Amino acid sequence: MSDDDRPVREFERKQLLERIQREGATVGASIPDEISIQGEEIDLQQFVFEIRRRDTIPAGERERVDRAKKNLRRERLQRKQRIEDDEITLAAGKHLAESIIGIDRALNELESLGPVDLEGEARAQETADRKRWMKFLRKALGHSDDDSGHGVSRGRGR
Repeated sequence: MSDDDRPVREFERKQLLERIQREGATVGASIPDEISIQGEEIDLQQFVFEIRRRDTIPAGERERVDRAKKNLRRERLQRKQRIEDDEITLAAGKHLAESIIGIDRALNELESLGPVDLEGEARAQETADRKRWMKFLRKALGHSDDDSGHGVSRGRGR
């Protein structure tokens, strides 16, 4: 029996848990090509790549990304609990730790997309539309840009 095939010792379990909680654990780590989540094989690396290459994420895709992040967090927790509580071999513990770090890397990539503020974007669009409309009206009515159109004197006091 090789050293990795024996049951994990408590100090090794603690080392594995410390490793996955380390601040820079994901630096240089790669996202797993595929991962099994809730019994379903997910092409995780391809999914993250496709999402990251877009400038903006449409609302329908946002739901899909949020659902994927939720599932990844759940899977991460289950794998961490296996390291904490299950009777596993050292090899299985190492494998679980590596997969958790890969999940964390994928989550970091998906989290860095940031939330889409649809209401803020709508307000900004409305403000831009209003400005364009006002500029159009000033031009159509013959007002200069620095004249707001208010207080136009008709020959009085100018």
